[in-house]
Amino acid sequence: MAGARKSTRRFQKAKLQFRERCARDNAPCWLCGMPIDYDAPPGTTDESFELDHYYPVSKRPDLQEDPAGFRPSHASCNLLRGNRDPMQPIGMLSRQWIAND
Repeated sequence: MAGARKSTRRFQKAKLQFRERCARDNAPCWLCGMPIDYDAPPGTTDESFELDHYYPVSKRPDLQEDPAGFRPSHASCNLLRGNRDPMQPIGMLSRQWIAND
């Protein structure tokens, strides 16, 4: 059963504060690592800022307003991720691999 997304004043305020902090720090997209266009209004271009939740709201609606789960993302990256669970790191590499050309 999918959770209901709520838009409360508290959530909107936390979202705005998070965006301002990310813009000030020039935080990259947590999904692809590329720069976000903080000058573009949110959600207007593929490269504009969009708040992503570490745990999808559809699966964890109880965490929607928890700033600890907020992540900066591109609108397009967030859309591509959908409601999939967060990526799990593969761990430390045993050595640095170099491609042979």
